[in-house]
Amino acid sequence: MAEKSNETINSEALPSNDKMADVTDAVKNVGENKEEPVKKEKFQRLKRFFAKRATHTDKYKKINLFLMLIYPLFIMSIAEVTQGKGFARYFRLWSDHTGAMTFGLIITAAVFILFLCIFKHGWAAVAIQSVLFMSLATTELFKYNTNGNHLIISDMRVAKSVKSLKSFAYIKITPQLILSYIIVIAFIALVFYFNPKLKAKPIPRTASVAVCVLVGFGMIVCPPFYKPIYSFFKVDTTSATNDLLLKEKFNNNGFFTFLVQTASEDFANRLKEPEDYTKDHVKQILNINVDNSGDFNGGKKPNVIVIMSESNADFRVFDQLDIGEDVYKYFDEACEEGKGGRIITPTYASWTVRAEFELMFGLPVRGLNDPNMPQRELADRTLPAMAQYYDSWGYNTAYVHPFQANFYSRNKIYPRFGFKNMIFHDDYDGTTDFTVDVDHYGTYVDDKSIFDQLVDLIKTSDEPMYIHTTTMQNHQPYNQGEDPDAEFDNYLQWIQHSNEGLHVFLEDLKKIDEPTLVFFVGDHFPSLRGETSVYNELGLTGNNCSILYEQSYFLWSNYDADFSKVPDEKFSFFYVPYVLLDIIDAPHDAFIEKMMQYMKKMPIYSTSYDPETPHDKDLDMLTYDRVVGKLYSTSPVTDD
Repeated sequence: MAEKSNETINSEALPSNDKMADVTDAVKNVGENKEEPVKKEKFQRLKRFFAKRATHTDKYKKINLFLMLIYPLFIMSIAEVTQGKGFARYFRLWSDHTGAMTFGLIITAAVFILFLCIFKHGWAAVAIQSVLFMSLATTELFKYNTNGNHLIISDMRVAKSVKSLKSFAYIKITPQLILSYIIVIAFIALVFYFNPKLKAKPIPRTASVAVCVLVGFGMIVCPPFYKPIYSFFKVDTTSATNDLLLKEKFNNNGFFTFLVQTASEDFANRLKEPEDYTKDHVKQILNINVDNSGDFNGGKKPNVIVIMSESNADFRVFDQLDIGEDVYKYFDEACEEGKGGRIITPTYASWTVRAEFELMFGLPVRGLNDPNMPQRELADRTLPAMAQYYDSWGYNTAYVHPFQANFYSRNKIYPRFGFKNMIFHDDYDGTTDFTVDVDHYGTYVDDKSIFDQLVDLIKTSDEPMYIHTTTMQNHQPYNQGEDPDAEFDNYLQWIQHSNEGLHVFLEDLKKIDEPTLVFFVGDHFPSLRGETSVYNELGLTGNNCSILYEQSYFLWSNYDADFSKVPDEKFSFFYVPYVLLDIIDAPHDAFIEKMMQYMKKMPIYSTSYDPETPHDKDLDMLTYDRVVGKLYSTSPVTDD
């Protein structure tokens, strides 16, 4: 018998593929078998924890009752301390404004009851309300530290622009803020462990939810319901006609009472159709003799440039401050070459679009009940802004803004104003419509780049230009300079740099063989940090802050423009378009003629600056008609 070859022996000695697979699985199972008990043990421990936690609901009834009762006071207190930056203020609020704070506690408890009835589980209600209240408190903290203004519900309308807002805000994570969050998280964990539950049946729970919702609804929309409640709890309901009075209201009411009260106030002041708003009534208002002799001084149409310089304000109006001579040097030179003065802006420290609205429409925000964002009130149609007039006269029109196109929805709304060219620059995604090189100074686009773009528009247009630009260079934050904490000094450095660019710009216009008229003004005084701002050092209050609504301006031209008819006294922002039309000798329609009359008889129409001036129903009706209503008034976008 022949011996088996080594190959045959070796082949038979090895296991088959199936056997090899079995061996591999066996080895693998040995590893898995080692891990399986560990996983099972973890699962069993977790299961035992939840089983034990389930018994806590009944086992610790008194502790659970205590946690549920104490929670509204806890979360209100920790949120107030977080946004108020300390316990001293919080205790002082309870001591000096007990009624308003009690009202805030009741509101907090009502919100908790609402969540508890919806979710039944105490930990879920606590977690949701904690996230909500701490988010509000943190937003208030950062907002006030950023611009010195307090959070109101209507501010939430810009929440979708968080990316933009991050560039504005001073966001500083402090040990106190971290500690507040740790305490809240610990409380949520404690409630989760003891596991309180609401054992009420569906009908009582539903009834409780309905009551909470109805009460909340009534506190916002029903004056006969909330007025006696505010009175009983001594809530400060003073009409805050300016931003500093609003701060005083905040200090009297506490954060959550302030939020609720200002929400009800905003709803009460919402824009409504005026009484007697009819086509005949509007025609009656505009039934005046019209001086339509304007012919652009024989057909000589100058370029018209409106520059609204972000946060550019003249702090020399405060004698207490020592301002260097070079800061406003070139602004003063422009005033000497043209004409300077002071006008009344509708806003302070923020809400640039209020000032922008008045300059673009020639209408008062007061006529719309002073909304923070008037463009939210506009009808969804072509709108008779001043750009429409210039377009009808053969002008090329442009809006220039070195920031995100979608901030305040400008890219969607402003084309309806009559701007043929929309020029934006967005640092976030790198897109730009600028046709010149873009440089930065501090956080934002250098004003010199803006001025270069304006010159380029004039040089490349075959028609005369009407341009509105809203700059960004001088927007907060002002923490870039030799000393990041010297906010006001850094701000003045920014203003001086802007003035230097302005000087170069005007010199460039002198070299252009095209008549050009320039109007320059700041939109508002700058946003400065809350308690450490120069405004507090100046001792400004709600009763002596009218000067914060006065802005220095100049009119300048590279040709022999006639400034003799420009009013010497102060006047409101929204009259500026008519001053410009008078200078360039533009034609009038009935609406322009009427506004010219208003400028003579009522030069200032501003709630923040002079709330004592009564509402003019006809002016309010014209404002409503042109931006919200049916456009019965004469305009370049109607046949009349």
